[in-house]
Amino acid sequence: MRWCRFVLWLLLLAPLTVSATTLLVFGDSLSAGYGLQNGQGWVDLLARELGPRIRVVNASQSGETSAGGLTRLPQALAQARPDIVILELGANDGLRGLPLDAMRDNLARMIRLCQRAHARVVLVGVALPPNFGAPYTQAFHAVYDDLSRTYRLIYVPQLMQGFAEDIRQFQPDGLHPAASAQSIMMHTVKSRLPKL
Repeated sequence: MRWCRFVLWLLLLAPLTVSATTLLVFGDSLSAGYGLQNGQGWVDLLARELGPRIRVVNASQSGETSAGGLTRLPQALAQARPDIVILELGANDGLRGLPLDAMRDNLARMIRLCQRAHARVVLVGVALPPNFGAPYTQAFHAVYDDLSRTYRLIYVPQLMQGFAEDIRQFQPDGLHPAASAQSIMMHTVKSRLPKL
């Protein structure tokens, strides 16, 4: 009789012990909320939108390059143990004019690390200012396109979709989206997430 009561207690408790889905955002200043007040960034808005059953961990770091991200990612994966990784890196590589082959290799290695950790990857592309010239800009965007096809990833081609050319939606530096644009970014990413 006691054994039956114990089993029944475990069955009643089971729904309470199911672990929440963990979503790791791994990016640069665009995802770290650079220049914004606490809670204004698109990742914070996404966490509120998804609600308490989805655990959102923001491991983004301002100034991060793909090389720096590759160094940090193993620890972030070990700590967060995510089900989904939103990978938003490369903007600082592009702004510094770094070799795109190296950026592609770094991002590819991060994707494979995530997949080996059994996390689905959502790859997020970013825009570069036009002053870098069409050939470099086109090659930059092609890196994301190619990676998304090669690894069959969920893909957000442009984080700043819908406002990239609207200077009013940017902070005075002209590079970082203002608070008014964060909701647009959040919905752009959320619309591509798998069903959670």
